[in-house]
Amino acid sequence: MRLYVALLHYPVYNKNYKTIASAVTTFDIHDLARLSKSYGVKRFFLVTPLEDQQRLARRLIEHWITGYGATYNPDRRAAVELVTISASLDDAIKEVEAVEGEKPCVVATDASKHNARSMAYKEAGKMIASERAVILLFGTAWGLEKRVLHEADYVLDPIECGTGYNHLSVRSAAAIILDRIISRNWN
Repeated sequence: MRLYVALLHYPVYNKNYKTIASAVTTFDIHDLARLSKSYGVKRFFLVTPLEDQQRLARRLIEHWITGYGATYNPDRRAAVELVTISASLDDAIKEVEAVEGEKPCVVATDASKHNARSMAYKEAGKMIASERAVILLFGTAWGLEKRVLHEADYVLDPIECGTGYNHLSVRSAAAIILDRIISRNWN
């Protein structure tokens, strides 16, 4: 499987739909690393241009890979080893391209429907099963900036729960989405 995950902290929207760089949260790093390891993701890119946020993430990663956390919880170490800090989405895509020898298919996630380039979970699962290199984008704050969505090859269908409410944390949404596209039930 040639699946990569990127959590973008820039460019994303704030609640007033202004483009911002959001703060890194340690829970996101832990949980998305563990999720990525559990589902066989090759690399989890934490994308932020902010140097202070990169330093924070680096401190956490070092704690779990070479610090006390490495011996305290080797399972967490194995997951956190998947994390790569990138200053931009373009840097992450270039890194995947260097590893895979081809530009990955970029699949963005969003809480709203995008008819022109929408992709169902089943189709995403088939693409990943076909061994095509794919980078799956998740946004923080109030979601990925529209430019990211327009430049993506596809935008995954939103999570529909039947209630009309779909403002999930990125950790919850990522878990649901990865399960839906990788689970044997969908492929």
